[in-house]
Amino acid sequence: MLGLLFLFVTLNDASGAAHQRGVDLYKEKKYGEAITVLEEAVKTEDPKTPRYSESVLLIGQSYFMLSQAPKAIPWLKKAPASNEANYMLGFAYLQSKQEDEAEAAFARLFGLDPKSAAGHLLAGQMMLKQGYDAQAESEVTRALALDQRLPEARFLLAEMAIFRGRLDEAIGDLDAELTVDPNFSMAWYRRGDAYSRQGKWNLAIADLQRAIWLNPDFSGPYILLGKCYFKVQNYSNAEGILKKGLALDPKNAAAIYTLGQTLMAEGKRDEGRAMLEKLKELQQK
Repeated sequence: MLGLLFLFVTLNDASGAAHQRGVDLYKEKKYGEAITVLEEAVKTEDPKTPRYSESVLLIGQSYFMLSQAPKAIPWLKKAPASNEANYMLGFAYLQSKQEDEAEAAFARLFGLDPKSAAGHLLAGQMMLKQGYDAQAESEVTRALALDQRLPEARFLLAEMAIFRGRLDEAIGDLDAELTVDPNFSMAWYRRGDAYSRQGKWNLAIADLQRAIWLNPDFSGPYILLGKCYFKVQNYSNAEGILKKGLALDPKNAAAIYTLGQTLMAEGKRDEGRAMLEKLKELQQK
């Protein structure tokens, strides 16, 4: 009896040492070595213990970090439900072209029904952030089929359209978004952005002003508005608005460059040259 107990303790200690070695290798980003050690350790670990839970999670994460999604999935599924596991599981499913499973994992991440309009929209947002544009567009389309007035759905379609250079389509989607939520500052900002890309400076100016009134703490609309004022040769307004933008984002290269050009156009050549010199210094760092 004592011999069996000694054997159990010895095996448990060996398993614990292997587990810790695997954890250390994972922390060192030696994912392949961590997998080898942890897959051996997990064979003797009790599935009801925290040690086992950590082992299966780290094995799954290691495979994920090595871009081996099909091998990551079964291990991540064994891990206790957590934000970290569901996040990686969602993208592992995407990489394996299992879009419905990815959708479900993302929904669990935010406590949503994956078949609801909100669940589809959330999945689309997550997919878009990682460059899965076609899948994201499909998810948003499914969301709108369930709820035509779902906030931010048209905005997401507009973001994709702007990226693809389909500006009229983007403006149409943003029109629809603003009908649903006229207080959405980012929609005004992006519509102003789309108009500016078309050279419709006055339309852009009006939308960017609205974006600033709704959210005065975001630098993007100030900087783009300053560019628009510069384009219509309203240099005094361009100078003032660009300085406000730089107060929020002091190292923004586009704002510094446009302000330098604006000051030069106003005849403030020394100030303008100083701004352009500042830009060179930033670019050299």
